[in-house]
Amino acid sequence: MNQDFNRRRFQRIDFDASTELVQGRRRWAVELHDLSLKGLLVQRPAGWEAQVDEPLSAHIRLADDAQVHMEVVLARDTDGLLGFACQHIDLESMSHLRRLVELNLGDTALLERELAALGAGE
Repeated sequence: MNQDFNRRRFQRIDFDASTELVQGRRRWAVELHDLSLKGLLVQRPAGWEAQVDEPLSAHIRLADDAQVHMEVVLARDTDGLLGFACQHIDLESMSHLRRLVELNLGDTALLERELAALGAGE
């Protein structure tokens, strides 16, 4: 297995949601593979020409009334997949994401450990 996988401390959740990446005037609709408290993994879209050293905004629609907005940076580009690390997330988006993670983990103690690790800058 990949060493990065073995070091991962945040549970990734397979989730299908309407997702868009935005950088300046450029927009890409992307296929979301998974989501975590630390970022997201998407299929590289056609016409991908982002400035890799500049942040992007990720907009993930969980439901009509629930969206997650994150400022992200590209962390990896491998095998047609783009991995993004979250640099900033607003409180409302964090609440939605926390609830999604909690529902998928089914373990409040595990969620609390992940949130503690997130706060510690892991």
